[in-house]
Amino acid sequence: MTSASIPSRRQALQFLAGIPLLPLTTGGAAAALLTACGGGDDASYVSTAFTSMAAPTLANPAAMATNTVGSTMQVTLSDNSVKSYALAYQPFFITGDSVANVKGGQILAGSYYDINNQPIIDTSVAGKERQFFSDAPDGTSLLTVPNAKVDGVKGNHVFAVVQFEYTTWAQDGKTDMYGKLPSPIAVLTLDQDPNTGKLALVKYHNVDTSKVHGLWITCGASLSPWGTHLSSEEYEPDAFTIAGNTQFQAYSKNLYGDASRANPYHYGHMPEVTVNADGTASIKKHFCMGRISHELVQVMPDQRTALMGDDATNSAYFVFVADKEKDLSSGTLYAAKVGAGFTVDAKATAGAPLTWIKLGSANSAEIEALANTLKPTDIMTVATTNPNDASYTRIVANGKEEWIKLKPGMEKAAAFLETHRYAAFVGASMGFTKMEGTTVNAKDKIAYSALQNVQTSMVAGNALNVAGNGVSVPKAINAGAVMALNLRGGQKDTAGSNINSEWMPVDTKALLVGEDISADALGNTANPNTIGNPDNLKFSEKMRTLFIGEDSGQHVNNFLWAYNVDTKQLSRLMSIPAGGESTGLHAVDEINGWTYIMSNFQHAGDWGAIHNVVKPTLDPLIIANYKNKAGAAVGYLTATPSQPRLG
Repeated sequence: MTSASIPSRRQALQFLAGIPLLPLTTGGAAAALLTACGGGDDASYVSTAFTSMAAPTLANPAAMATNTVGSTMQVTLSDNSVKSYALAYQPFFITGDSVANVKGGQILAGSYYDINNQPIIDTSVAGKERQFFSDAPDGTSLLTVPNAKVDGVKGNHVFAVVQFEYTTWAQDGKTDMYGKLPSPIAVLTLDQDPNTGKLALVKYHNVDTSKVHGLWITCGASLSPWGTHLSSEEYEPDAFTIAGNTQFQAYSKNLYGDASRANPYHYGHMPEVTVNADGTASIKKHFCMGRISHELVQVMPDQRTALMGDDATNSAYFVFVADKEKDLSSGTLYAAKVGAGFTVDAKATAGAPLTWIKLGSANSAEIEALANTLKPTDIMTVATTNPNDASYTRIVANGKEEWIKLKPGMEKAAAFLETHRYAAFVGASMGFTKMEGTTVNAKDKIAYSALQNVQTSMVAGNALNVAGNGVSVPKAINAGAVMALNLRGGQKDTAGSNINSEWMPVDTKALLVGEDISADALGNTANPNTIGNPDNLKFSEKMRTLFIGEDSGQHVNNFLWAYNVDTKQLSRLMSIPAGGESTGLHAVDEINGWTYIMSNFQHAGDWGAIHNVVKPTLDPLIIANYKNKAGAAVGYLTATPSQPRLG
């Protein structure tokens, strides 16, 4: 490989390194700049690699208390030249900032509203009442809309859909607010500079979710192949124990003003957001995709097959195959049965086979109608102790042992409203722990799935491990793993019927595995030089790179990683503020010629035992950086924004 030595070329490369984006195209402005650099007109993109930054330490406390980037992106062109881009992080806002509302006036970023779209007020500190806003931004999608027109945009219209998972505490710092507020989703209108690709926030719109009963704990998200934002509702509330669920009662009170009004069967589904040309949006929920702990849905290139993350203890692989392309409102739901040979040893030569149990076929409207009218006891009987009755079936689901008996004719209701219990009932492998993000490598027909932990229900001999369900390892790997699943067509379900998809997972094999360690000098209990508790996953086809965001209780700082599936190089790109979680990951290969990596974080300074060494030093810094720990960043990885400009 060669690099240029003439001053004009170096100066141009310095400029390119300063563009606040990731240019991987040789079209438009980038082509002109590359030509000015001395590269031939026929030079084309070949590959991308990332250098790995060192993990921050207390030698530089400020770096541990904010988003820190010390990596570079190296782009190789067909003339063997290499362009290096120093990376940085650019936030659009910190939650709680006042930003311009698309409908006029100002609005708080990440703010909460009730079913009547009225602000929900935090009254926990007398005399300092304020609207609740989230410290936990999560799933993000970057997209365009034909014929978009929003006042204030001078360049190209680009939109980001951002969802907010929860708020950790009320402003008194004592009142736990997790899951007690209806999750907001916002549309950001962004002005894309056509010459540099830089994104700037112009307007903010809070999506009206009243027609879908409000939203419950929206976590990971993905962009559909047809340009909509596929959201999530995780940790579906247990309808059988809802009378004693004070968290859900508080949620209902904040949403409806009535602690008993919210219906648990309205939550745990898959919402879809469609952005309008004016920067507003509409939303619907797909009740037919299973009521599970939806973490992240990945729709395959056929625009019909969806592999779903299931962030629960005793979770499973679930796939939904839609009846029509670009329409998730009707289809068939499947759950996997894991065959012999399952392991989380990344050196294993073969994966464990997957077969698929059909749970049912339905459309969203009919399942919503069932949700509106049925009580849980209309669907099945659930006993928490052994009734010593052969008509009951023992299951392990949602981290507990139960005995259930299905009511006659209630198979469809059970499949779509009590999906975890029903999948266990029919023999699916409900043995995984916290199955988080999913993504797809379309060229190789491989899906990737994150296991935040490999523990409890996955470990042989544990009370939650189901003997014979195929998911069993000899010991826990608390630091988790990323699994790879080969995708094929021509599959039949376990009843012998054809599955109408060319993108069904046929096996599962460990790709990357974390490493548990004894606590190091900083407090890390997972090796900080490899992944720990992977959560968000996104794959870039152009860069051939799997991006991995952590939700780790074992790394003092969580990290954002890049793993090249061809070279097998794992690189640390960014460090999240200590006590925070890497969220909102979205790799965008091309929007108007430019490439972006979106990234947010949550709950900086949410201290655990592993932070005992660093907390005294870092706590005051994070308090100062992020609104007394109430704020969090929504933004994207850029090239260093402070470089000089040419001419």
